[in-house]
Amino acid sequence: MKILAVDAATEACSVALYNDGEISSIFEICPQQHSQKLLPFIEKILSDSGIKLDQLDGIAYGQGPGSFTGVRIGVSVTQGLAFGADLPVVGVSNLAIMAQQAIEQHDAESIVAAIDARMSEIYLGCYKNVNGFAQLINNEIAIKPELLRKEDFDLNNSVSVGTGWTSYNQLLTSSFDVKVTDIELPNAKYMLPLALDAFNKGLSVTAEFAQPNYVRDEVSWKKLPGR
Repeated sequence: MKILAVDAATEACSVALYNDGEISSIFEICPQQHSQKLLPFIEKILSDSGIKLDQLDGIAYGQGPGSFTGVRIGVSVTQGLAFGADLPVVGVSNLAIMAQQAIEQHDAESIVAAIDARMSEIYLGCYKNVNGFAQLINNEIAIKPELLRKEDFDLNNSVSVGTGWTSYNQLLTSSFDVKVTDIELPNAKYMLPLALDAFNKGLSVTAEFAQPNYVRDEVSWKKLPGR
């Protein structure tokens, strides 16, 4: 299979290509530059691999949660490419992407993924390692960190990923027994295993059904210093 993965839902912009077992990727932290960076990244990774868009079997995209604008950019670019080449698409949670990275890099059994959602909230998702794939436990939510309870993290050998743990480090790490990793932002490279699994299970849809998952509906406007 040949699968392109694209993500623009956070401060990071990334693309990755699965080409019959070979993986290539581009990852850059570039806040507010996703609309200028994403398409050139895609063109470069396809060109470097000698693959044309219509040779792909499908496109995967980061469906959120994350920046409302970034999520929309990722979805719209995916739809435009998929419509033009008549390709199926699969949406993958940005929290799941980081959980998958923790599985591959740290052999994590369970992962608590949190993205800074602004407005004093985090997007939170708990995942388990099921045969090497990040599988969601319950639902992804938007919540104020101080409302979380230790019982919510009753998981074995848990690790944490995401900017939520960076932004609320003292509050979260002092309250919960998890190993903090250096994984802060989703990388499309780690979207590929989840996307391939979804394509193989027949879970893809046509381009018009590509949808973002904002988790919450309020516009997240507040920015943190340095972000």
